[in-house]
Order: sequence, then structure tokens, then C-alpha cells
Amino acid sequence: MPQCETKYFSEIEYQPQAVVEFREGLFGFEQERQFLLIDRQDLKPLIFLQSLATPGLCFLTLPVRVISPDYQLEMTAEDRDRLALKKKPEIGLDVACLAIVNLRESGTVVNLLAPLVIDLETQHAIQAIVSGQGYSHEHPFYAETPVAAGT
Repeated sequence: MPQCETKYFSEIEYQPQAVVEFREGLFGFEQERQFLLIDRQDLKPLIFLQSLATPGLCFLTLPVRVISPDYQLEMTAEDRDRLALKKKPEIGLDVACLAIVNLRESGTVVNLLAPLVIDLETQHAIQAIVSGQGYSHEHPFYAETPVAAGT
């Protein structure tokens, strides 16, 4: 079984069919084409997108509907063609849709404007540009913190 060396998760064994392929890479990381999704039960809903080529490159992502339960994936015809999708894809049925999380001093933001769209059948993926929905590449992420009674 193939193995992937990672900076954060040591060495991971994986099935070849688990490789997510971004044929055009990601914005700013065009040379990075193959990744593994690391979905640890103890860290849900976080999903890590680990590069197979670069052990230190691992993106923190969240399913878009964790951030925005009514998220609408409106892909351009060009983006659908890049994934060979014949119809508008349905999140969870046809595709997985993840938002990259950015941790900043000013607060945590997520990129809902350019989600990672993964064809669940082929494992081919793109970073799509969602238009016309008012989404931002710097959507604030607010984690709800429980408040103790009487405080």
C-alpha cells in the first residue's frame, strides 16, 4: 500500500483510489496536483487536504454547509466541463464541497467564493469560482462557544 509522508500526521498509508486529483492545481499552488483527504473522527468537522508531493503542505478545510447550511453551489459551465459533470451537481450526492480555512490574527475566515469541488465518483477536483451568490473569500467563521449558566 502506498504511503504519504506528512509534517502533521507522520506517515499515512492510503489506497490509490483515495487520491484527489486537481489537474490544474490550486490557486497559488498550481504545481500541487495530488492530495489526500484526512478526515479524523476526533477533529470533525475539520478535513485536512494533504499534498502527496509536499509533506509540509496541508490545507485546513470545512464542508461548506457546516459554515453556511443553505450554501448554493453555482458552478460555471467551464468549471462543470473541467470535471465532466453533465448537470448541476448536488453537494453530498455528486460532489463534496469544501472551503479552505484561513487563520488570521484578526479572526478565522473561510473561502466560500472559491470552494474545492470534488467529484465523488472520479476523485477529480477543481477549485471553482462561485458567481452571483454574494459569497466571499473572507467569510467570517464564528465558532459558537457555550456560555456557563449564570455568567
